[in-house]
Amino acid sequence: MCLCADSVQSARVAGGGCPAARLRGAAAAAPGRTERGDPPGCAAPPARRAGAGAGPGAAAGRAGEQRAAAAHQVGTAPLPPRPPPPRRAAAAAATRLLQGPARRPPRTSPRGDPAPTPAAPPWWAGGRPCAWRAPPPSTPSSSATEGGWCSPTAPTGRPSPCGPATSSSRTAGSCTSARSAAPTPRGPLSRCTGAPPTGRPWTASARSSWAWVAAASWSCTAGGPAPGPSWTKPCTPAGSATAPTPPRSGGAAAGSTCASWTPARRGCWRRGASTPTCGPASAGGCAPSWPSRAPAAWWRPPSGTRPPAASRWRRGCCCGTASAAGTSPAWATGVPRNGFKVEASKGIILHLADEVTSWLPGDRIVVASTDYSMHQAEEFNLLPCPECKSNQVKIDGSPLYLHIGEVIDGVDMRAEVGLLTRNILIQGEMEDSCYGQNQCQFFSFDTFGGHIKILRNFSSVHMSGVELKNMGQQILGSYPVHFHLAEDVDERGGYKRPTYLDNLAIHHCFSRCVAIHGTHGLLVKDTIGYDTLGHCFFLEDGTEQRNTFYHNLGLLTRSGTILPSDRNEAMCLAIRTHVYGNYVPVPSTDCMAVSTFWIANPNNNLIKNAAAGAQDVGIWYIFHRVPTGQSEGQYPEGQAEHTPMGVFYNNRVHSNFKAGLFIGKGVKTTRASAEDPREYLTVDNARFHPHQDADPEKPRVPAVIDSLIAFKNNDHGAWARGGDIIFRNSGFSDNGIGLTLASDGTFPTDEGSSLEVTRSIFVGESSNFGSQGGQNSYWGKGANGEYRTLPRNKTFPIRGFQIYDGPVRMAKCTFKKFTPTVDRYSSAIGFFMKNSWQISPQNNVSQILMEKSVGLKVFFGRSGQWFGNNNNDGDKTSIFHDLDGSVTGYRDTFVGRADNYLLRHPGCLTVPRWNGVMCTGKFAQLYIQARRPENLTLSIARAAYHSHPLQLQGVNRGAPYQQYQPVVMLEQAYIIQWDGRAPEDIILYPINFNRGDWLHVALCYPREAIFQVVTDIYQRQTGMVHSVKHYLAAPSRASALNRTSERLFYFDRASGYLFVHLQAHEARKGHSYCSQQGCERIKIMAHMYPGDSWSCDPNPFLERPAAAQRPVSQHLSGPCKACGAPQLAITSTPSVKYIRIQIQSLSRVDMQNHLTSAFIKINDTVFLFNSRGIFFVVLDACSGAVVSRRHFDTVTGENAASAITDYVQTFIEERSLVLVCSRDIADMVGSSEMSAFTRLGSAKPVVFHKEEGHSLCVCFSGSFAMLGYKGQAKPSWIKVLNHAGYQKAASLQHYVPLKLKEYQCPANADESLKFAFSQNRLERISAEPSVPWD
Repeated sequence: MCLCADSVQSARVAGGGCPAARLRGAAAAAPGRTERGDPPGCAAPPARRAGAGAGPGAAAGRAGEQRAAAAHQVGTAPLPPRPPPPRRAAAAAATRLLQGPARRPPRTSPRGDPAPTPAAPPWWAGGRPCAWRAPPPSTPSSSATEGGWCSPTAPTGRPSPCGPATSSSRTAGSCTSARSAAPTPRGPLSRCTGAPPTGRPWTASARSSWAWVAAASWSCTAGGPAPGPSWTKPCTPAGSATAPTPPRSGGAAAGSTCASWTPARRGCWRRGASTPTCGPASAGGCAPSWPSRAPAAWWRPPSGTRPPAASRWRRGCCCGTASAAGTSPAWATGVPRNGFKVEASKGIILHLADEVTSWLPGDRIVVASTDYSMHQAEEFNLLPCPECKSNQVKIDGSPLYLHIGEVIDGVDMRAEVGLLTRNILIQGEMEDSCYGQNQCQFFSFDTFGGHIKILRNFSSVHMSGVELKNMGQQILGSYPVHFHLAEDVDERGGYKRPTYLDNLAIHHCFSRCVAIHGTHGLLVKDTIGYDTLGHCFFLEDGTEQRNTFYHNLGLLTRSGTILPSDRNEAMCLAIRTHVYGNYVPVPSTDCMAVSTFWIANPNNNLIKNAAAGAQDVGIWYIFHRVPTGQSEGQYPEGQAEHTPMGVFYNNRVHSNFKAGLFIGKGVKTTRASAEDPREYLTVDNARFHPHQDADPEKPRVPAVIDSLIAFKNNDHGAWARGGDIIFRNSGFSDNGIGLTLASDGTFPTDEGSSLEVTRSIFVGESSNFGSQGGQNSYWGKGANGEYRTLPRNKTFPIRGFQIYDGPVRMAKCTFKKFTPTVDRYSSAIGFFMKNSWQISPQNNVSQILMEKSVGLKVFFGRSGQWFGNNNNDGDKTSIFHDLDGSVTGYRDTFVGRADNYLLRHPGCLTVPRWNGVMCTGKFAQLYIQARRPENLTLSIARAAYHSHPLQLQGVNRGAPYQQYQPVVMLEQAYIIQWDGRAPEDIILYPINFNRGDWLHVALCYPREAIFQVVTDIYQRQTGMVHSVKHYLAAPSRASALNRTSERLFYFDRASGYLFVHLQAHEARKGHSYCSQQGCERIKIMAHMYPGDSWSCDPNPFLERPAAAQRPVSQHLSGPCKACGAPQLAITSTPSVKYIRIQIQSLSRVDMQNHLTSAFIKINDTVFLFNSRGIFFVVLDACSGAVVSRRHFDTVTGENAASAITDYVQTFIEERSLVLVCSRDIADMVGSSEMSAFTRLGSAKPVVFHKEEGHSLCVCFSGSFAMLGYKGQAKPSWIKVLNHAGYQKAASLQHYVPLKLKEYQCPANADESLKFAFSQNRLERISAEPSVPWD
């Protein structure tokens, strides 16, 4: 690995192939100068000068003091100096470069991060590494069990690198030439001189060597911590090559005779004096402090080449392998209750979805949370694992939390596993704690790390295989990797090799991960951002376009202080430097938006990324009305909001507090002032309306959110507001609210736009029960009675799809497991709570599949917690249209709230559990604006139900008028009254009216009022008004209402009612609220005298009983074959096909409780078993086709155990999925131990549970279920349940992948797969009555 930042017009960090160079920070030494701590003859590389002939390029910041005379930031002025630390005369460069595979052990800080680095550069700095090669930990040896290091020259006054421990070593070590993988023999390690005694001269490595370079660390000595490089002595029990694992918080190191390690100063662990020793060398010795990391993990096996540049994070940790003793994972209902938290032989093995042969012992990984709290992410070291397959790794600790490793209920919840170790390490030099003006009121740890800044006009920037730790600062512009106003960095900018960041690990950093500022066309690929402050992958000014984020992982994104959107509640209230006057920010609206991916311009690509835990949002598309910061003026106002979205495909969002995906809102683009005292860049309102070429006059271009997976987000899986936005092929599970689609308030700004979700799966409470701890706040009973983690609160009303204003559409979606409990409501379809805004009757659903596990399909809310009084305007007018009856069972039905009599007629059906009513008819909206006054409550009633008026408070959010928007049944008469004297100006808009649709409206006024009534057409986009016509006074009410070809009004002074006929005369298209010509409207201007009486009778229309509209159609019979999502599962590997397996066995107790049928269900095909015994169904693992079925009678059959063994070994072919269930397997003849199941993947022979009290025969009372595989592979999905009679009957549910590489399927498996699925579909039709899946 090398980092080439010293050649002219070039800045490159890559995996190999270029001369090595040390990155010493922005204050690089002058040419020829030897920095303090360098060995004699090792000069620092020359710093690049900014000036003639040296164009701007890349620069690396430093976290130490800046030497002003030597400071050269390449292509720009020197950075401002870092404030001096509280102790230290001088500081070295902020970054360290480790050549080869060595890794510095992490420190321990108040954040749980690795310990601080000393100020002085390590002895090996300067490109002349010398290391002693220790034997592999997996090879027990008496030689060098205590470890040791050597240096060319030990710094004066520093602890000797080769102290008594290593000089007494009985076995010669070896140094490795950096140019050769062959070890060079040496004498005993009594000393290491300036040059190796034998072998080739030590020079910079041209490729990754396996030289073991000791990173600097703090030593624990009698006199306290000594700054500078030191070499600690790992204590190893006798006869072992593995050092004890330092405990997380004191106590004993498991499995070690060197117990009771106690914390010492400066992040070390010191062995207690009263504990047994490991020989003279370890007496009083120290080991570095880090969570659960063994010094033995530093070892890396020989390697002549660098690891392949493969993806460095993997998805899909599964349960641990069984131990040699046969310990099996604990399962319940087919789901790993303990994830991979099982005892395994000499470590826990994780099964990953991808090959990880480049991940080596000593590397450090992070496993993402699969629960609501991002704090359940856990770090581990990798151990040597010769028995591991290419997709397996062994970890050194025991997980504290459940991490899911499978597809559950049709949604892929496999945890992401990220590799944090790289062959190049750049890290900031940190103090023990926060100091100076570094926001120490919020952070107890030092946040002043290093940073790398890349400027415009460089020749080439390609970073690959680099680890960045302790980087970034809580200062604007100081980030781990920062592209600063670099403009076009791809072909458009003249780069034949477009710029990229590939395979970076950015972790434990203090300000973002990758900042892209005024830069376009950058590729960020296979990069991990873990445990960082502020927005992680960050677009800054709103101008950044054409950047691609491909297969990146971001997790544990914490709040920072730089921008209002970075801040949490406490920071938001405390940081008021840039507000105007005494303004106090409102945290929930001004701040609290920190996101893993902060996308400030929609024209960027997000493909196969994972946002696996942020304090607020996983992926946020935010909109800058005008460019901000140093990019001001680069595009016209509103352009970003109209820019089409780039590619969004196959991204995952989970374990975020506010939302997984958020599309909407913007930032404040003006400075704080008396008119708006909020801080610059505070979170503000904005709407997304994508159009061709960002021109609102051109056609709309829908933004497509394809293959999103959102689960275990506390509030929302996804929220989208604006114009045309389409979600498809997506999965939402275990979110507080799965998906909210919201349009644009009263009127969609982008006329004719709508939002849609299709071909997607929604799950309420999945079988991912979660685990307590890790800041999960809520733990309570789920709908099935079992305890689980919960979103937001134990009482929070869970909703799958939430409707807000509209128009929104949902089609071909599947809902599962939405069932209310005594604590909370849970519904498949719900509405925005405490909603003051309109709800469009154009909201519609079709081809929806509600599985039988859905206990509440629709819910309109009730007064109480969370819903308030459930009496806001939007609460009362909630509505949607069930086009095909797939939700209600009745075609062409509107569903509204039960107490909304504007919708009702005698043919409606009330559904009390929904608090709803189902009605047929034609519905639209009457939009009413009222001026002078603007604070009245409107009362509107349909004449047929005049005693049931709807009271509307209206919405006045800064507008000079009040606005009301009731949903009305067309071709009906309505009465409008007020709680005070009528407004002087009223405008009536017939919206969502088709040509010819009409209403009769009577408005109450004082009897002496004088009117002017005008009709016109208002073009909202241009603000123009045309087709102005005046209404004339009619001689009678009948003439005003019935002479529809004329425009007439009639005022009845006796009753106080003004009558108008409101009709649409122009054609409306699609989802537009208004006609193609504009919005037709009637303006009523009334002149009223003070003191006029304004009371009116309840009903001026003739008393007539309500006429039934078209009656609700006949209830649909039978299931909808075309309904629901076409996919069985939504996964991050769409090319892999799955089959859905359910196995339900029955025990004798179940039989006594009158349960009769055990069954195996494969997709929609059910195999019922009504006889006693054990049942096998065998499928081809490549195609999914059923190839064999067999029943073994354990009661009357002779030697059933032998017959089963013969069937498994002889008749079941290789590459077979084997499904086994039982039904009352009592009185089995033969041996109770059946080893045949080990051939199907069981860790040990199956021993059926005997019934107590029987001694004359082998009698069984339990139940057995198995999902097995016969073949050379041992897939991670193999499951075995063997329950005793007193336990719940064995039941398995699982989504099994077909045609995996490990199955070694033949080339024609694709055609077989298609045939098998078509056969299953046909077989389901003729099969016995279907048994419910849930």
